[in-house]
Amino acid sequence: MQMADPRGRTPHRSDAHSNRARILATARQKLRDNPDASLDSIAQAAGVVRRTLYGHFSSRQALVAALTQEAGQALQQAFAAARIPGADPLEAMARMALAVWEVGDQYRMLISLARRHLGEEAIRATLAPAREEATATVRDGQDEGVFADHVPAPVLALALEGLMLALAEENASSTWADPMGEAAATALLIAAGVAPQVAALRVRDVLHEAEGILHEAEGIDGAPSPSRSI
Repeated sequence: MQMADPRGRTPHRSDAHSNRARILATARQKLRDNPDASLDSIAQAAGVVRRTLYGHFSSRQALVAALTQEAGQALQQAFAAARIPGADPLEAMARMALAVWEVGDQYRMLISLARRHLGEEAIRATLAPAREEATATVRDGQDEGVFADHVPAPVLALALEGLMLALAEENASSTWADPMGEAAATALLIAAGVAPQVAALRVRDVLHEAEGILHEAEGIDGAPSPSRSI
């Protein structure tokens, strides 16, 4: 008889969870480097046999769907971490844009892959919770007169989402790279109706604040932090 561990999980279930997580992490890296990477090459890089991979993901489409869901969850977590109570709409939108960029750097390949294997509606469904928050921020900005109000907040939020997706696809291309997301976040605010100089200043302020927090954390811990806090 197979004994359960003290937390009530069997070794088999623990191994299965570990294999699934390793496959997803490997697929994210392999597909980022080569969107046409085969499932066989992903299985080999993850250190599992092909049957194990197919036990978790029955097809390439199923694997891309799982990665897309993972990206949506990561985006929601990034938004939660970037949320500052009392922040004005400009700061809130800048923080959201930078949070999108940080997540997008890990899942950039999913934009084209998800369109190809899942369709545009799947992408929209994945981004729906984040879009609701963005829409609320746009609406607040329109009410305060800092964002353009020539179109309704939901429409403008959707247009801004499309802009960020397009910029994420081009990031790290042969002609343009924006590692910190400063240019993309500035472009987003400008598209929302903010004056270019004001947009650039607000994004820079948020980035400088994040750098200050990071340096403070390094001074306390004595070692670099693995990620920045927006």
